[in-house]
Amino acid sequence: MTFEERRRSIIEFFAGRKNEGYTERTGLMEIAAKLFVGIHGDNSNNELRRILASPHGDMFWMIPVTLVTLVGRDKLPDDLLDQLKDTWHTYTPYRGDTENHWLMYYASQLLMAEFYPGEPGSFWFNGRSSDENQEEASEYIDHWIETTVTQGQSEFDSPHYIAFFVMPLALLHGWAKDERTSRRVGMMLDLILAGFAAESLNGLYAGAFSRIYPEPLLERWKNPSTTLAWLLFGNVPFQPHGVNLVLPRIGYRPHAAAMILAMSDYSPPELLSEIATDRTTPYVHRERHRTRARIRNAKSRSAPVAKTSYVTRDFILGSTQGGLFQPIQQHSWELLWATEDPHEGFNVLFTIHPYASEYELGMFFPEEPELLEEAVTGGEKPTYGRPDKWTGASPFEQIVQHKNTLIVLYDIPEGTRYPHISGFFSRTLCDFTEHESGWIFARGGQSMIAYFPLAPYEWLEEDGGHRRLHSTALKNGAVLHVDSVDAYNSIDEFKETILGCELDFGTEERGSHQSLWANFESPLGDLIEAPFGVPPRINGEPVDYDSWPLIESKFASVPEARVIDLKAGDSIHRLDFR
Repeated sequence: MTFEERRRSIIEFFAGRKNEGYTERTGLMEIAAKLFVGIHGDNSNNELRRILASPHGDMFWMIPVTLVTLVGRDKLPDDLLDQLKDTWHTYTPYRGDTENHWLMYYASQLLMAEFYPGEPGSFWFNGRSSDENQEEASEYIDHWIETTVTQGQSEFDSPHYIAFFVMPLALLHGWAKDERTSRRVGMMLDLILAGFAAESLNGLYAGAFSRIYPEPLLERWKNPSTTLAWLLFGNVPFQPHGVNLVLPRIGYRPHAAAMILAMSDYSPPELLSEIATDRTTPYVHRERHRTRARIRNAKSRSAPVAKTSYVTRDFILGSTQGGLFQPIQQHSWELLWATEDPHEGFNVLFTIHPYASEYELGMFFPEEPELLEEAVTGGEKPTYGRPDKWTGASPFEQIVQHKNTLIVLYDIPEGTRYPHISGFFSRTLCDFTEHESGWIFARGGQSMIAYFPLAPYEWLEEDGGHRRLHSTALKNGAVLHVDSVDAYNSIDEFKETILGCELDFGTEERGSHQSLWANFESPLGDLIEAPFGVPPRINGEPVDYDSWPLIESKFASVPEARVIDLKAGDSIHRLDFR
């Protein structure tokens, strides 16, 4: 299928969806699709009346209601157009507390202020006039773009939440009357989607993420990013999964981000597909982002996050430098390997310290810290306080990566709530060996893996036949090296090479504290020195996280401030935000 064929197909998919999921009612996204393709009738009109009679969902309501208004302006009966307009007076949506919330809120506000021009403050739910709402929304969108192209995102590279950036940006690009806004958000779509493309493998988003849910962490194809890959690149089958297709909010359809993108006039730059699919030679991809805004327990409002991914046709190894940058759903590092069937799932290996505390939640949320965990786990994040969770951040984690080698260290204080680390080892791993040297060898797809645990461990059986590496040592961590099968004549040669590499680790006194350190000389001859609590060194040079590039790889560069060049072959697509 061509891009244009996929564009039509995703809209028709949502237009033809049957009643399913949490409600017997059709959702707003499905109504918008029916309007767009011209099959909206009396049943859909009645459904829309019922939905508008009880608005809820805040910014997750604003986006699809805005979409229905825009695509239905010449197709809906007058009484429904009046009802749509009246909801902006009678319903007060919450602005939210995350980056994607605010972008959805202000994108909807801008478009509706343009759609209903000249209305006084008494018309709008917030008491501001149409002109005031438009001005405020425009200012925020400009501020967000400026922050993103100079400091990165706080909700960066999320296989799930990328949908809730694509939705508002696509709406603005397709329907904003202001040409400057439309052009700039179009460039933001190019930038965000290029970052996804560069860190994807056969349509699957890979590496370190600010936010991801537990189930689609292990079965990556279930994320809405995969549906975006299908639409944009055509390199993965179309199979949106119910875990993210329908959640208990009207209009909450993460996979519908691809539908809105298809409805807008956005067309991806030609080189975007090459960025997503050209894996002929391995490359390092680096990005700089920022932590979620911190309101307690920190010296600054935000701090830089340095991302590294090593991308090949067989695997992606990706990481951050560790620490707390996004509560609850953070994923600090992983190895993801390619599979013949991208829907096979469980093609990942990673470790986690299941940290949970009032300190962390109080750092990022304004409510009373001692009440936060109950509020979080009683909602849509029930795993936060569990010792066996697979997502989360830890202040006692430090990571350094150089190409296809990674060292992760944990220095957990005594008395910490969950004083152990866990490693996810998939049932799909082959040629699994625990060598007498301490190295664990395995193969995932066409990737050979060497994993050295720095402390004693035991195996715990997981549902589905997977295994959990469980270690209770407070000074802990691992060294990992991965390479493609065709880089060696045999797995035995790979093992011999790894066994011949110098690996040292131990503790050293730093002040009054014994700190963990690990040094490893990789098969490529690179010396990686990782002392916990101080900057790591690569071949004797300290890693300079302060000068990390906004985006850098063979596919992207920043020749000057606020200018990003996307590159593929001899083609350059310049994004100039000056």
